[in-house]
Amino acid sequence: MMKQFAKTAAICTAAGILALGLALTGCSTGGTSNEVYVTSISQTTASDGTPQYTVFYSDGTSAVLSGTSSGNSSNTVKDAYEAYLEETGEELSFSDFLKEYLSVEDDSNAQAVAACLNSTLKIYAESVETQLSLNPFWGTTEVSDVVISTGAAVIYRIDEETDTAYLVTNYHVVYNEDADTEKNGGTIARAVHGYLYGSESEPSLVDEDGDGTADTDENGYTEYDYGESAVAFEYVGGSMENDIAVLRGSLSALRALNPDVKAVTVADGYYVGETAIAIGNPEGDGISVTQGIISTEYEEITLEMGGKRRSYRTLRIDTPLYEGNSGGGLFNLSGELIGITNAGSKEDQNINYAVPIDLVTGVADNIIDYSLDHDDSTNGAYRITLGVSVTAQSSRYVYDGETGYGHIEEEVTAASVTKNSIAETLGLKEGDVIDAILVNGTEHEVLRTFQIYDVLLTVRAGDSIRIRYERDGALQVTDGYTTSSADLSPIE
Repeated sequence: MMKQFAKTAAICTAAGILALGLALTGCSTGGTSNEVYVTSISQTTASDGTPQYTVFYSDGTSAVLSGTSSGNSSNTVKDAYEAYLEETGEELSFSDFLKEYLSVEDDSNAQAVAACLNSTLKIYAESVETQLSLNPFWGTTEVSDVVISTGAAVIYRIDEETDTAYLVTNYHVVYNEDADTEKNGGTIARAVHGYLYGSESEPSLVDEDGDGTADTDENGYTEYDYGESAVAFEYVGGSMENDIAVLRGSLSALRALNPDVKAVTVADGYYVGETAIAIGNPEGDGISVTQGIISTEYEEITLEMGGKRRSYRTLRIDTPLYEGNSGGGLFNLSGELIGITNAGSKEDQNINYAVPIDLVTGVADNIIDYSLDHDDSTNGAYRITLGVSVTAQSSRYVYDGETGYGHIEEEVTAASVTKNSIAETLGLKEGDVIDAILVNGTEHEVLRTFQIYDVLLTVRAGDSIRIRYERDGALQVTDGYTTSSADLSPIE
């Protein structure tokens, strides 16, 4: 149980409280049960506009203090700390004092959301489907027309030199399994339009002659008008097996609507219990926000796409998601992108999923790089095949006392090595524990089996790779291997 200390020792208002909204908590120091202690502090504003603080005590009383320290009054956090040491005689560092007695009531999620809205779009994907129609006079006939689906996307990268904005969304947002591949030109949407937050609209039927019937184009397909606030995007590439797609469009067109549009800031990582804010287009009704936490940092789920059931690596979150949230960003309290929301449980609204950021960046960067390599034969995402199958052993949770967070680590052990593979060329053998992969000298630690896949997404032709591994209790590093285009295979 946390300690409480006396009223005289706990008057703590300061400029620091202004920024953090600190609230003191305390508990008995061994004194009587009638001892009065601070329960909370709230910021208010004096009549002259200067900040002041109201300190609430356990006996129901309160005191109003100015936001600045004057004279010898004990009205700063540091003063409270010193008074606490004097009263209790404890040896406690200032940082530990803050951790134990001060909790942060942080409303920065509102600011994080506000910033992220400039990176979020509502997406409409248009494709052509052909269906059989039963006519009482002509029998069964084929009827082809446009269908429109909706989702969301984030601005992932901005290229000022080429006036290009790259978006990331889910593959299934722009993919239509039921599309007429001949008339649509494949299974990817033939047209994609996006609306920025604050400039949102939706496609409407075209009826130029005002006869109350939708107009059709030269192919007999229904025509839609997306309006002046819509920006057209083209499909760059995607990966069905990772449910990630990249789009690109005119940066100047976006800035004409909102000069403050920006690319997302990518998070370095994520952890269980972290706040997870989803910004998407639920039910196609417009961009909106829901909030929850990361429930599990790694979970394999099964989705059906491309005519077969596939396994997908995800973050599990309890953030509410709905149809239309697909492709939208999942952000932390710092406004950093930690994933792309892509799936949810129909039975339980508190079980939903997102593609984790390390997979998002690996696939998206890969697609963009190959779209800019001036090679028409490369399209989409590629990776090398290392030629080693691995298993996880000695899995454990590792808590970091410095950060206050933890993660799961495991020994990634080579179960088998394919003959004539890159792994065999590097000298790996069954039973080796893979510790890290070095790409052009940059070390990528391997603490989970899936991290090998993530690293290989970053490898391009001409890169040098080495592997650090443990064999018979000793760490060793392989010689280098320079990859070639022949080592690369397309990712579905």
